[in-house]
Amino acid sequence: MVEPSPKVVVVVPTYNERENLPILVGKLTELRMPNLHVLVVDDNSPDGTGEAADKLAADAPDTVGVLHRTDKDGLGRAYIAGITRALDEGADMVIQMDADLSHPTATIPVMVEVLSTTDAAVVLGSRYVEGGSTAAEWAWHRKALSLWANFYVNAILRLKVKDATAGFKAWKAETLRRIDLPSIRSNGYSFQVEMNHRTVRCGLRIHEVPIRFEERVDGTSKMSLGVQLESALTPWKLLFSRKPR
Repeated sequence: MVEPSPKVVVVVPTYNERENLPILVGKLTELRMPNLHVLVVDDNSPDGTGEAADKLAADAPDTVGVLHRTDKDGLGRAYIAGITRALDEGADMVIQMDADLSHPTATIPVMVEVLSTTDAAVVLGSRYVEGGSTAAEWAWHRKALSLWANFYVNAILRLKVKDATAGFKAWKAETLRRIDLPSIRSNGYSFQVEMNHRTVRCGLRIHEVPIRFEERVDGTSKMSLGVQLESALTPWKLLFSRKPR
């Protein structure tokens, strides 16, 4: 008997991504992966992203879903809401990815294959392992900040991953349940670091696969001063936090 394909749910948080979202969903559809689903988590975008997501869901109700949130309270909260919905609806694997087209959809089958055939608990799409790269259009100061952030996080938390701040990830459902996702308090980009930290402290393995990280074409970055400050403080908070049971 042929084993059924795992249910893979791609969770995509959105805020003012009306132009990019249909392109992303189109690219995911073109993968032709069996049992691949998309869950858009929209934070009440004023540009009509939520309405665009509803249209995509109406056109493909078996593969696209939408979770509308009334509050814009950060990337971490959006991901927790979306991942929780995905797990409740029977996801075997959950993909985290941005809506701004910076993450290559073509890498998703590779990430799913690694999760399916190895003991990896999570697979990161990494800019900084061999074969990985960032777009030439990425400003030098953004590259420098990204490299420094990864050095800083690893110096404090000893995660032993090259791209500790990566936002493109594939998770086994059991990993997400084990790290107690609802109790995560970090938001913004430090949410990614806390999830990695919990994975490592649970004795689980993180695997990295190379990606080319592209610069967004439409829209604006969500990297605010508050997000940067939280990202600087979170590793220290995590270092002195109690180890999860």
